[in-house]
Amino acid sequence: MEMETDISISQHANIKLIKYVAEELGITDDYWEPYGHYKAKICPSLWSQIKNNLDGRLILVTAINPTAAGEGKTTITVGLADTLRSLGHKSCLTLREPSLGPCFGLKGGATGGGYAQVIPMEDINLHFTGDIHAITSAHNLLAAVVDNHLHHGNELNFDLKRIVWKRVLDLNDRALRNIVIGLGNKSNGVVRESGFDIAVASEIMAILCLSQDLADLKSRIDKIIVGYDIHGAAINCGKLNVTGALVALLKDALKPNLVQTLEGTPALIHGGPFANIAHGCNSLIATKYALKLSDYVVTEAGFGADLGAEKFLDIKCPLLKKYPDVVVIVATIRAIKLHATDKNDALSSGFVNLQKHIENIRYYNLPLVVVLNKFSSDTPQEINYVRHQCNALEVRLAVSEVWQHGSEGGIEMAQAVLDAMADGPCNFNNQLYSAGDSAFQKIHKLATVIYGAETVSYSPQARAILEAAAKDDETRFYPICMAKTQYSLSDDKNMLGRPHRFGITIQDAKIMAGAGFIVTYAGNIVTMPGLPKHPAAELVDVQNEKITGLA
Repeated sequence: MEMETDISISQHANIKLIKYVAEELGITDDYWEPYGHYKAKICPSLWSQIKNNLDGRLILVTAINPTAAGEGKTTITVGLADTLRSLGHKSCLTLREPSLGPCFGLKGGATGGGYAQVIPMEDINLHFTGDIHAITSAHNLLAAVVDNHLHHGNELNFDLKRIVWKRVLDLNDRALRNIVIGLGNKSNGVVRESGFDIAVASEIMAILCLSQDLADLKSRIDKIIVGYDIHGAAINCGKLNVTGALVALLKDALKPNLVQTLEGTPALIHGGPFANIAHGCNSLIATKYALKLSDYVVTEAGFGADLGAEKFLDIKCPLLKKYPDVVVIVATIRAIKLHATDKNDALSSGFVNLQKHIENIRYYNLPLVVVLNKFSSDTPQEINYVRHQCNALEVRLAVSEVWQHGSEGGIEMAQAVLDAMADGPCNFNNQLYSAGDSAFQKIHKLATVIYGAETVSYSPQARAILEAAAKDDETRFYPICMAKTQYSLSDDKNMLGRPHRFGITIQDAKIMAGAGFIVTYAGNIVTMPGLPKHPAAELVDVQNEKITGLA
C-alpha cells in the first residue's frame, strides 16, 4: 500500500487548539499569544514563573555525514519526543525554523516526515510567525543605513573595500552572491561591490538564537561589526545609532513559537541558522524554556557530529550552562553505503564514517545511542551487520520506524535512550579547546580531533583577520564557528568515508562580535546557495485552497 505524502498526512491530522498544547506544558493563558488557532508565541514574562523549576533531561540528536536528501534527523527527533510522551513522560521538542531556501530548493522542508512531523506543516515551512522575515528586515535596514551613511559624507571613514555587512534574502539565489550597488547617477548612492547571503546566515539570526533576553539582544546588536575604517579599526552597529530600530523589528521574533507534533507533543520551534555556514541550533531561549517546562527535552543540531553537534557543545552549551544527558547519532543504511570506498563491500567500507562520529561524541565523554532510521529497502542482514559493528564498539543501537508508524515505531529507540541516561549522570569533562587558546589553536584542535585532518593552512586574508582577532582583548576568547561542507569530514564534499592524511584550508574568516564567535570558511563554501536544475518549487501548488507539493 502506497503511503500518503507528508503534506497530506499533516493536512489530515487531528490537530489540537494551541490552548491545549500550552496547558500540557503548564502554560496559562496569560503567558502565550495566539498566532491563529494552532500557533502561539511564548511571552517573556513566563520566565519569572518557571526559572526556579528543576531542569529536565536534555537529549541531543545529531547524525553522520548525510546524503543530499538528509537522513531523517528531524523525523527521529520528533518521533523520539512523541514516543517518550506515549510512555508517560512529560516531553517537549525544540527545533529550528525552516528556511525558504531548502523548502524551494533541493532538500525540501524541515518539519520531519511520515507520521513523525510537527504541524501545521505548511505554516512552519513557509512564513510561520514571520521570525525569519523580521530578521531579514532588521539585517537589511542596517545595510541600508550603512549605504545611507556613505551617501551623506562617510563621517566614520568607512573603507569601501572593507564593508563586511552584505544584504540577505531567505531564498536560494546564486545570481546575488556578488553584485555592484549604487549604479546610476550620484543620487543613487556610492558605487561599490557587495552581495547577498541567505537570511539564515545573517549574524542577526545567530544573535537572536544566542541571546538570553531582550537586553542581551540589544547589547549584542550594538557590537555587530559592519565594516572597518581607513585605519583598520572596526566600526560597530552602535556607531550608526540604529540599534533600537533593529531591536524593535526583532522584539516579537525573540519570543519562542509553540506548535505541536502529529501526536500532540508540544514543540518549541525558534531560530534557524544552518549548521554548515552558521551554528546550526535552535534558540537558547526556547531550549531554556523547554528544560523548565518538561522532564525530557529532545533537540537537534544540524547535519553531522562534525558540524551541528560540535557547535552545540562548544558554542551553545557554555551559554546554556548545561550539556546533553545523552546524544543520539542518526544513521541510515543508504548513507553508510554512500561513504564506502569499496563499493563491493559498501556497508563494511562505509561504516567508518559512522565510527568517526561515534568517536567525536565519545571525545566529549557523553553517553550516546546510534539510531538507525529504517527504510523499506533495508534488509535484516544489513541491519544486523550495523548492530554487530555497534556492539563491537560497545555502543547501543536502536532501529526506528517512526516515519511509518509514529510513536509505535519508536519504542526500541526511546528505551535505548532512557537506558543510556540510566547508566549514570552526564559526565561531560572534555571541552574541545579552552577560551584562552588562540584562534589558530582552536581551529587546529577542531580540524585534527573532530575532522581527523593532519594539517591546517590559511589564505593570507584569513590569517590577517585571525591575527587581528588574537590582539583584541574580547575577540581572542571567542569560539570558532566553522563553515564547511556537510557531506564530508573534510572541506571537500567529494572526500567521503573517513578520509586520512588530508588538510583543511581556511579561505576566509569573519569576526561576529555580536554573536560572540569567529566564523572561519573552509574550502569552497558559499553563504548564498543556488537552486538545482529542477527545484522543489516546481512541485508546489495550491488546489482548492490547499497547498500541495511541499516536502
